[in-house]
Amino acid sequence: MAHGHGHGHGHGHSHETTDIDWAAMGDKLERYARIAAPMYGEVAAWLRGWVPEPGLVADVGAGPGAVAFLLADAFPGARIVAADPEGPLLERARARAERDGVADRFEAVRAELPDDVGQVPPADLMWLGKSLHHVGDQGAALAALAQRLAPGGAIALLEGGLNARSLPRDIGFGKPGLQSRLEAVDEEWFAGMRASLPGAKDVVEDWPALLGAAGLRHVATRSFLLDVPAPLPREVRTHLVDELARRREMHEELLGADELATIDRLLDPSDPGGLLLRPDAFLLLAQTVHVAVKDREQG
Repeated sequence: MAHGHGHGHGHGHSHETTDIDWAAMGDKLERYARIAAPMYGEVAAWLRGWVPEPGLVADVGAGPGAVAFLLADAFPGARIVAADPEGPLLERARARAERDGVADRFEAVRAELPDDVGQVPPADLMWLGKSLHHVGDQGAALAALAQRLAPGGAIALLEGGLNARSLPRDIGFGKPGLQSRLEAVDEEWFAGMRASLPGAKDVVEDWPALLGAAGLRHVATRSFLLDVPAPLPREVRTHLVDELARRREMHEELLGADELATIDRLLDPSDPGGLLLRPDAFLLLAQTVHVAVKDREQG
């Protein structure tokens, strides 16, 4: 049931920083990037159609840089900048750059949108992987980032797609359709999260239109599939368990007793019907990327 939330946090993370276990968060974000690496590879290959040889790639809202390092592999001639507001995650990214031998072309900068957009260096390619929806005024943030984009450069905005599925509709216990009900609760939580952000503005989530309003020219939208069929590797099962446990904790007050009992069975490592043991668990999701370019005459 990982990534059930359509606006979810495959790459982004919460700005509520109290009592966060940064090591655990970094582990989870890096694990998901490993699982989704084939999908991100397809995204990068597609992006080369608009920015074949970027000099500088900026991952805005990078967390520990998990996707930034995938972009470093995809664009070996580029400098990579990972920008994020959380210092512990950036330290993790710097350490990995040293281990991976790419420290000479990797930089981690502390920046929170929209106030610190000036910390993001002018880039030929900007990647925003589900980080924009953590900003109250998304349109203003996009406009500010567009100013930091080199003429001829592109912003790749990952927002939307299809919610992940990992189990059949009827799992053999509890009321069928648990994942659909969790998605409804996710949407209720997301609306509250958006409303609580500083300077929050309601906008139609027409991402091409928002990119256009930022002064860019929308050139393409494409969705990419992550399809990991049953039987799942252990790492993917662990990811599913962690994501479901996170959602249970977030939504406990919104879920009924029967639903919580079903979730607890799915989380039980010794239950044959749980996510760690059942043979029919899978991971299927679609992520949508919108690309917009800054015309050269704008420079």
